[in-house]
Amino acid sequence: MKKILDCIADAIKPAFTDSGYDESFARITLSNRPDLCEYQCNGAMAAAKTYKKKPIDIANDVAERVMNGPHRDMFSQITAVMPGFINIRLGESYVAEFLNAMDKEPKYGMEEIGKDETIIVDYGGANVAKPLHVGHLRSAIIGESVKRLGRFLGYRMIGDVHLGDWGLQMGLIIEELRDRKPDLPYFDETFQGEYPKEPPFTISELEDIYPTASAKSKEDDSFKVRAQEATFQLQNGHRAYRAIWRHIMSVSLADLKKNYGSLGVTFDLWKGESDAQEYIPGLIEDLENKGLAYESQGALVVDIAREGDSKELPPCIIRKSDGAALYATSDLGTILDREKKYSPSKYIYITDKRQELHFIQVFRVAKMAGYVKESTPMVHLMFGTMNGKDGKPFKTREGGVMRLENLVADINDAVYERIMENRTVSDDEARATAGIIGLAALKYGDLSNQASKDYVFDMDRFISFEGNTGPYILYTIVRIKSILAKYKETGGQAGIKGKILGAASEAEKNLMLQITKYHEVIPGSFGETAPHKICQFIYELSDAFNKFYNSTMILKEEDGERQASYIGLIGLTKGVLETCIDLLGFEAPERM
Repeated sequence: MKKILDCIADAIKPAFTDSGYDESFARITLSNRPDLCEYQCNGAMAAAKTYKKKPIDIANDVAERVMNGPHRDMFSQITAVMPGFINIRLGESYVAEFLNAMDKEPKYGMEEIGKDETIIVDYGGANVAKPLHVGHLRSAIIGESVKRLGRFLGYRMIGDVHLGDWGLQMGLIIEELRDRKPDLPYFDETFQGEYPKEPPFTISELEDIYPTASAKSKEDDSFKVRAQEATFQLQNGHRAYRAIWRHIMSVSLADLKKNYGSLGVTFDLWKGESDAQEYIPGLIEDLENKGLAYESQGALVVDIAREGDSKELPPCIIRKSDGAALYATSDLGTILDREKKYSPSKYIYITDKRQELHFIQVFRVAKMAGYVKESTPMVHLMFGTMNGKDGKPFKTREGGVMRLENLVADINDAVYERIMENRTVSDDEARATAGIIGLAALKYGDLSNQASKDYVFDMDRFISFEGNTGPYILYTIVRIKSILAKYKETGGQAGIKGKILGAASEAEKNLMLQITKYHEVIPGSFGETAPHKICQFIYELSDAFNKFYNSTMILKEEDGERQASYIGLIGLTKGVLETCIDLLGFEAPERM
C-alpha cells in the first residue's frame, strides 16, 4: 500500500496544478515542529522562484484549494504560514482508515520492492580454527539485520560467511600438529591408505594449537619457514595436508555454526577463501592480457587511482613478489564465483572501517576488468569499534580479547540476576527469558548506533528496562500482550480485532501517526543500510504507546466499540513492533 506521505502528496498535487503550478512542488515531509503541525509542504518556497511570486501567495492558493476540494475530509487543518510554509494536520478518521487498511494487508502493507533482484551480503569473515570473539560481533549482527531487511522487502538475499580458511594459519596448524603428534599417518610419506575420518583434535585442542603455533613462528624462523612451505603444499593439492585441512574445517564449522546460532545469525553460504582459488590463475592472466596488471618492484599490481580522487590511492597488489596471492586476489576470485553462480544486482560487504582502502581497490579492479557491471552497486558498510567504558576496544578484565560466547553468557547472567530481584517465575523460565532479553539487549545495544560510529559497551545501560534499550522495547510488547490477554479473560475477543476509530485524544493520535511511519522506515533503512533507523522508529513507537497507555483506561473503558478500537490499535502496535524486532534479529518473551 502507499506510504502516507505519498497519499498526502497525491491529495495536494491537484491543488498545485489547479492553481497553475507544477505538481512536483507538492513534496510532503514530516514536520520538525509537531507542536505546530504534523506534516509540512515547502513546495511554495521553491515554486516562488520559478513563477516569480511571493511564496505566501502560492501557499495560500494551494491551502484554500485543498480545503475546498474533493480531499478536504482527509485533513483537519491546512494553513499557509509565513514566509510560505503549508502546515498540515490529518483528520482523525482518515488516519484510522489508513491503519485499518494497513492491518488487513500482508506485512501491514509493505510493498515487496525487490522482486527478481539478488543481493550478496558478505558479513562473516571469521577465521577457522579460532573462536569467535567480540571483534566478530558487529559484522554478524549488522549483516544479519541487513539480510533480513532485504528479504522482507522481496529481494533474494544471499548471506555468505566468507571464512578465512586458506592462509598461513593452516600451515601453522599443520606444523604444530606434526610437532605434537608426529606419528599421525598424515606425516608418514609412505602412507598409502585412507586417512582417518575422525579428526585428530577436538575444537578445544584446535583452539590451543593455533595460538601456540602463531607465537612459535614469531620466535622460531625455521618453524615459520616450515609453516610457509606447508601452506604452499596445501594450496597446491598435497594429499595429506588437504585431509588435515578438511578436519580443521569440519571441527571449526560445527563450532562456528553453534556460536553464530546463539546470536540468531545464519548464512546461506559457508564459503571461504579456498573456494576462490580455482579462479585466481585465470584472473591474473586476464588482468595481464587486458593491460590492467603490470609488474612493480617484483609484484603484480593494478592502478586504481582516478582523476578527482580526494586522496592518493595506492595500486592494488594482485600478486606479491614471492608469487603469493593476497586478500584482494581472493576477493576478486570470489566475485567471479558469485557472478557466475548468482549474477547479483548488488553487493554489500560488512567489515570494520580499517578495510576501507582494501574494498575501494577491489571494487575498482572488479569494474575496470568488467567482472562487475559499472552500474552494479558495490557497498562497503563500514562499522566502528565496540569499546569499553575506558574508550578503548573492548577487552576482558585480564586485558585479553573476549570470546563471543563469554560475552553472551555474561549479559544473560546479568539479565537473569535482574529478573530474580523480583522473582515471580521459576528458575528455568527465568533462565530462558534471560536468554531472550539478553540477546535483545546485546543486538539492540549495537544496532541502535549508527554503524560507522564507535560505541561504548555499557552492560548496565543495555539491560535496563528503561530508556532506548532492547529490554524497554520487549517490555512494551509484553505489556501489550498482557492487556490483550486480560481483555480476552474479561469476555473480549482479543483475537478478533475491533475496527480502529478516529483518535479520541492527542496521545492516541500520536500513537497512530507513529505507526504510519512504518512504510517509510523499513525501505529507507534498507536503502541506506542503516538498521539504527528501525531502532529509533520502534523506540519512538514504544514511547508513544506507553504515553497512550498511561493516559487511557483501556480495560476500564465502558464504551464497547471504543474499547474494541483501543484493542485493535494496540494489537496493530504489537504486530508492527514484533515485525521490526524480527528484522533486527531478536524476539519478545511471553512475559517479563
